[in-house]
Amino acid sequence: MQARIALVNYAKVLPMRKPLSNHAPINPFNIKRGKKLPTASGIATYLQTNDKIAPLLPTIRRNATLQKECEAVLPSMFHRCEILQLNEEQLTLSAPNAALASKLKQQLPKLQAHLQQRGWQINAIRIKVQVKPITARAVLNKQLNLSKQAVLAFKNLENTLEKSKQNEHLLAALERLVRRHAPRE
Repeated sequence: MQARIALVNYAKVLPMRKPLSNHAPINPFNIKRGKKLPTASGIATYLQTNDKIAPLLPTIRRNATLQKECEAVLPSMFHRCEILQLNEEQLTLSAPNAALASKLKQQLPKLQAHLQQRGWQINAIRIKVQVKPITARAVLNKQLNLSKQAVLAFKNLENTLEKSKQNEHLLAALERLVRRHAPRE
């Protein structure tokens, strides 16, 4: 899957940007090593000459173009979806979850009509739900280092506060704070 995405990114070969007339031309050399930087056309040439990848390029370009067309019609929901394949006038889309798939299913007639109007031969559209694994983010423990002076100030506050029903939770929090940040002996 990631290889396909990488190929789609490489297939979108953009020409080198022309410099503005007021500015100096873009230097195609690596300043640190003095070597010529690879250009987009070099990558495209490599992909076109590779025996295993070259037959896939037309399909990749077609799918990338179709992806842009679909995003133009349904920009709010299609940015998380992907074109899986277009085979025998049947378009297969992937959705990351069932909720988005059902919303997308309601918009299929609009999408199909737009694509047919733009010249795509699509008679049917299927949606596959492909749940991607959720990577858990590392939980950062924020640890504040308080000086001895600050810990003593919180301890004084804890001792001077009136012991009442209103201050019960505040006193408990101050006690935990002082206990957690008390100097280790």
